[in-house]
Amino acid sequence: MKSIWTVAKKELLDLFRDRKTVALGLLVGPIVMPALILGIGMLAEKKMRTQLESTLELPVVGAEHAPNLVAFLKGRNIEAKDPPPDPDQAVRDQDHEVVLKIDPEYGEQWRASRAARVELIYDSSRQDSQVPVNRLRGVLLEYSRTVGVLRGINRGVSPEAGFAVQIGQRDVATPEARRGMLLAFLPYLLILFSFLGGAALVIDVTAGERERQSLEPLLATPAARSAIMSGKILAATLFGMLSLLLIVVAFKLAFQLAPGPLQLVDVSLPVMAKLLLVLLPMVLIGTTLLTFIAASVKSVKEAQSYMSVLMFLPLVPTIMLMVNPVKDELWQFAVPFLAQNQMILKLIRSEAISPQEWGVYLAAGFGLGLVLWLLAARLYHQEKLAISA
Repeated sequence: MKSIWTVAKKELLDLFRDRKTVALGLLVGPIVMPALILGIGMLAEKKMRTQLESTLELPVVGAEHAPNLVAFLKGRNIEAKDPPPDPDQAVRDQDHEVVLKIDPEYGEQWRASRAARVELIYDSSRQDSQVPVNRLRGVLLEYSRTVGVLRGINRGVSPEAGFAVQIGQRDVATPEARRGMLLAFLPYLLILFSFLGGAALVIDVTAGERERQSLEPLLATPAARSAIMSGKILAATLFGMLSLLLIVVAFKLAFQLAPGPLQLVDVSLPVMAKLLLVLLPMVLIGTTLLTFIAASVKSVKEAQSYMSVLMFLPLVPTIMLMVNPVKDELWQFAVPFLAQNQMILKLIRSEAISPQEWGVYLAAGFGLGLVLWLLAARLYHQEKLAISA
């Protein structure tokens, strides 16, 4: 154990002598991640608030056929304006987000108490159009219901006769869960930083020292090779956890200063401690895997070539859950990357994590780390490791 701590202290001292590397490793995450999450959240909230509260300028084709409808839209802060010559092309060219087209027979259909036809022209592939389209659709449905009720009353029919079923809604989502929807991409960033946060140090202390021919003298010491390797892994793990601690503290400060619902995200000390505990197995998995890779390659450049592939691994469960959300099952907490994603989402949504889920998660995470440690140790005991490329 003494040898492990000695090697770990040696690697950390060497690392902290390189101030630029330390600054990049410790400060990039705490600065970039909160800025990215809060920036996106604030921009999305500002844009949605602007689109919902500001006057919506709506090109209307055939406005002269439905003056009452146009007046109703104006009362809902939707201002009709002259339509473009080609509404379809104008929407495709993003000149307008939505165009309302009123059927020329609207007046005749209206006087006959039939459903008068209107058409919304929009591009569903454009995310910017969703808010104004939904806003316009809601106002049109409100107008349709209002007119329908008045027609029924005029004929002596109860307004309730037009509604065979009265639908009530009860949303059981907690405020914390709704706020968690704004942070759906946060797990990927945290997993990525925990998985590859110590990559520079791990690659340098094995593949880098091998290139500099400083690894061979270290392996020639009386200390066991597994202890030397464990000391390097411990140093990288401590550095990675320090980086994550700064990131979590940065999020705590950022959420306290953030406007709107992000300010209510729970970043109490117990949640921060649980979050660090969740990320600890991923830091261990990342450092042992990178140690195994660094010990199996011949140069730092070759080791770094694996980084582009490893960066995509945390992205897989995030995309999978966004495209095809699944119900929480116990087996998911034993799957690398998916387990971390589920655990972080539970913490963000302030949902309880059962002791059984904690047990499966920690056992699977540290178990995989142990397997990778054994594989890396096997490479460290091979004589060719001490031979420089």
